[in-house]
Amino acid sequence: MAPNATIFKAVLHIVDVDRHYYEDHSITLARHPSETDERMMVRLLAFARHAHEALSFGRGLSTEDEAALWQKDDTGLIELWIEVGLPDEKAIRQACGRARQVYVYTYGGRPADQWWKQNVASLDRLNNLTVVNLSLEGSRALVSLTKRSMDLHCTIQDGQVLIGDGANAAQFELSTWKERARET
Repeated sequence: MAPNATIFKAVLHIVDVDRHYYEDHSITLARHPSETDERMMVRLLAFARHAHEALSFGRGLSTEDEAALWQKDDTGLIELWIEVGLPDEKAIRQACGRARQVYVYTYGGRPADQWWKQNVASLDRLNNLTVVNLSLEGSRALVSLTKRSMDLHCTIQDGQVLIGDGANAAQFELSTWKERARET
């Protein structure tokens, strides 16, 4: 954890109908001084979409050889590597070499669109990579839920996400820009 990180606590109640996953998670998020609320909330969204007892957050932006989130098996093999934002193509290739599955969650509107156009040709060759985009409206709606202490209910069904705190809610669909190749 970075010095001067801001600590956020969240209780995340997940109803993922698509995966048949129904669990509550108590999460501590350390927001690096250079991290925005938007990026932190997209990390929380990625956690909700891939929630598992072995899924954990990496040490943060200042640690280059770690994912934003990852899931390891009992032997230490990286089953799932999740990046958030607009990572360097070389870093994604390295993650794909280290993990069974890699997900990149992009957000931010036009910069994400430009990043994808610049990287689509090289990333399309990575068979274990999935790239998912959250619209600018969706990420802004997530930011509106940001508090130091959060109690969030997240429902995922048919690719739609509804997340709220009882007073406010955000509903959006994630766009899959690239799907990993199916294992045979």
